[in-house]
Amino acid sequence: MTIHLKREDYDKIVAHAAAQLPEEACGLIGGRIEGEEKYIEKVYLLTNTDHSNEHFSLDPKEQLQAVRDMRENGWEPLGNWHSHPETPSRPSEEDKRLAYDSRASYLILSLQNPKEPVLNSFHVEKGAAEKEHLVLE
Repeated sequence: MTIHLKREDYDKIVAHAAAQLPEEACGLIGGRIEGEEKYIEKVYLLTNTDHSNEHFSLDPKEQLQAVRDMRENGWEPLGNWHSHPETPSRPSEEDKRLAYDSRASYLILSLQNPKEPVLNSFHVEKGAAEKEHLVLE
């Protein structure tokens, strides 16, 4: 699977995640699927209700508003994104355990080196994570 993300949306994720430090930041991604390609049309910045630097929970009201916005625009929920303030851009054991939707893409932004953020996308199924091809446009 190839994930297409606009440069301005990448910048939006990085800025939001940096502003939330030392806590993890999180959100949803919505867009369209064409064959083996996912096109992110909108990045949703949500509140981490856990207020933790090691895990996150999406605010349910904001999540509902985001899904409603996706439906109104004819987009599909493509997955979610969150930041790792102090660890690499790969799913933790908790991330893998909580990845219930095998159709979703899980974007993880590492701010381990804040001057060089690293964003990767993963397909997670049955506890196994596989890196997806992420294209910044």
